[in-house]
Amino acid sequence: MPSRTPSASGGTSRRSFRGIAILVILALIVAGAPTLLGAFSGFERTSGGEVAVVRDGGPLDDNKVRQVIDSGSGVTWIGWWSQIHRYPAQQRFYTITSDAGHGERSGVDVVNVPSGDGVNMGIEGTLYFGLNLDHQTLKSFDDKFGTRKFRSTNGGTYYPWEGDEGWSAFLDQIVRPVIDNDLRTQINNFRCAQLVSSCALVQNNSAGQQTGGVPQQGNNANIAKIQGAVNTSLAEDLKSTLGADYLTGIHFNLSRVTLPSEVQEAVNQAQAAFAKVTEAQAKVAQARAEADANKARQDGYTKCPTCAEIEKLKALPQGITVYAPGNTGGVALPTK
Repeated sequence: MPSRTPSASGGTSRRSFRGIAILVILALIVAGAPTLLGAFSGFERTSGGEVAVVRDGGPLDDNKVRQVIDSGSGVTWIGWWSQIHRYPAQQRFYTITSDAGHGERSGVDVVNVPSGDGVNMGIEGTLYFGLNLDHQTLKSFDDKFGTRKFRSTNGGTYYPWEGDEGWSAFLDQIVRPVIDNDLRTQINNFRCAQLVSSCALVQNNSAGQQTGGVPQQGNNANIAKIQGAVNTSLAEDLKSTLGADYLTGIHFNLSRVTLPSEVQEAVNQAQAAFAKVTEAQAKVAQARAEADANKARQDGYTKCPTCAEIEKLKALPQGITVYAPGNTGGVALPTK
């Protein structure tokens, strides 16, 4: 019996060693897995259409901007557990249109603003712009807007660097109100008929009386003036709203001005009425021309009775063999 004691003691020691070894391995796995994960995720690159702002994100780091990666970069070390915010690096656009599904917002999207004489005008167009790619400006932009979420039209909330949804949400909440305000200011400087000629057909005001009911001309020139004024003011207003020149190459293309549905319907009815008046005037002119022709013809017959008789003979139907107006005996006509 005493000879078994060392063997039992040795077995216990080996089991304890194995237990400790297993715990050490588990500890290494637990500690090493995040380290390996952080190491592999610490390498990033950008595509040709994006630029990236990198923020520190390790357990012992702060959350400040670490670096900016330019568009189309190679593989770049961004640090352990860092966050990367990707933004568009190419020209972007924001479309406002009544063509459902083709605007920045889903469905029909038109800016409705009043004209100088109170008609609610529908404005469609596209804003072209780009993100300022200067590194310091990008860092400032990410500090100010990349660290907060914006509500999209579908009800979700996104950071502006979270794909198209996030970028659209940012534009819709921050940029769209500036566009609307600039359009409202400029459209209010013009009367409805100065932007849409047919508006004069249904307006009963002093302006319409001055033009004698004739639609005003030069609408394209007026729309060009509005577009130019918007382009002048929009850059400054966006800079003032955003706090810096975060957006560059700003240009607004005003593509269409429309009337409210009820006003457009009235225009359609007026145009239909004018068409009927024109048709009636054409019939009157035709009847007057025919009467003048008949009078001239009758005057000719008065001067030449024989000519009148010849015309009568020409007008007779084919196959008649006797023609004797006022003569009971009749006159035989030659047959062919």
